[in-house]
Amino acid sequence: MPTHNPQLAALLETVVSSAGLVLEDVVVTSVGRRRQVRVVVDLTEDEVGSVDLDRVAGVSRSIGDTLEESDVLGADPYSLEVTTPGVDRPLTERRHWLRARTRLVRVERDGEVPLTGRLVEVGEAGPVLVVDGEQVVPGWAGIRKGVVEVEFTKPTKPGTDDHDEADEA
Repeated sequence: MPTHNPQLAALLETVVSSAGLVLEDVVVTSVGRRRQVRVVVDLTEDEVGSVDLDRVAGVSRSIGDTLEESDVLGADPYSLEVTTPGVDRPLTERRHWLRARTRLVRVERDGEVPLTGRLVEVGEAGPVLVVDGEQVVPGWAGIRKGVVEVEFTKPTKPGTDDHDEADEA
């Protein structure tokens, strides 16, 4: 059963933020006689794209060193996994929406038909999507769930739904 350790999360928050990343989650799971420490890191809200492998490796080394110097996990053996959120991570915080700019997103709203459109901006009123050539702003209050849709083609013009069918991601 996964456990969340606030003391561990606080310790790792410092390490991850000093690497210029955001700590998304820390989960400790028992796997036989060992424990698995899974640390999920992500880019800050003003960065677009995904965390490159060099940054993941660097923060992983820093986390490993910090855990070895600390007694927060005790003496029992553990394995460390440092990863990034998958594309299927729900957009639950404003910074998630900011990082998803230019991506195709699906928005489920209270009592309304879901919207799928290109996320072009994140404003105070809510995310701004281009749906069938029109800008739509579903208000923050009405959004039940937002997710990035996987695309195998990329738009030919940023901020539109026009696609270059020959260009695969």
